[in-house]
Amino acid sequence: MELQGVSHRFVDLPGVRLHVTEAGNGDAVVLLHGFPQHWWEWRDVIPTLAQHYRVICPDLRGFGQSEAPASGYDSESLLADLEGLLDALQLDRVHLLTHDWSGILGTLFCLRHPERVRDHLMLSIPPLGAKAKPRMYARMLRYGWFNMVLPWPGLGPWALRRTGLARVMLRGHSGDGMSDELVELFASQFKDPERAAAGSALYRRFIQPEGMRMVRGQYRDQKVSTRTRVLLGAEDRIVRADSLQGADVHEIAGATHFLVDDRPDAVVKHALEFFG
Repeated sequence: MELQGVSHRFVDLPGVRLHVTEAGNGDAVVLLHGFPQHWWEWRDVIPTLAQHYRVICPDLRGFGQSEAPASGYDSESLLADLEGLLDALQLDRVHLLTHDWSGILGTLFCLRHPERVRDHLMLSIPPLGAKAKPRMYARMLRYGWFNMVLPWPGLGPWALRRTGLARVMLRGHSGDGMSDELVELFASQFKDPERAAAGSALYRRFIQPEGMRMVRGQYRDQKVSTRTRVLLGAEDRIVRADSLQGADVHEIAGATHFLVDDRPDAVVKHALEFFG
């Protein structure tokens, strides 16, 4: 996976070595990928953003070319990874662009370290304090059944390695922007037993617990001071603007959950406007 103008490096943090790609100069924009992807998710966004910013795309713990240790997939460890990465790259304040579960991570980081994030553009994930309508839970039961498989030790890693669950997730929730080659590129990382175990651990230790906290409304009284914008795909099977109450969101036509792959032009447009 090579992209013109992009450099690669590895950053050693406590308990994990992260692969990081960079391009451009100027104020830093940190792009955090979703599940089950890695830094290549941003391939069609990086070139334009790099004309205006220093773009930094890490492979998060357990994904891509980063290490996949057996532990460290809880919120405290993941927040420490992000803080440690900013420290290692000597970044005091950054713009933040996140997709899927990393949007939750980014918001928690904004709550804990508001002085380090200028603004936060979230994709395909409801804000922590949003109140979901029943239709979203109905969609989740119908289309998000994998949430009940992935967290289980043994079963989750097996499903990722042996049944091609990542391919099912990618094909079932993506549009024309996700080719068969891309599906295979992202899904093939879970052939590695350590990465399959990491994907399951992430669901068990972070995604599912934080999702339940959101459902129970535990974050509704916590005000995020960081300027935030949310983009949702109009064709997302689960999270849509019509399923949220009290959330300031922008709906992107022609986009599914994998919004970056379907409409990179819309992501770039909003990022340049919002960060600018």
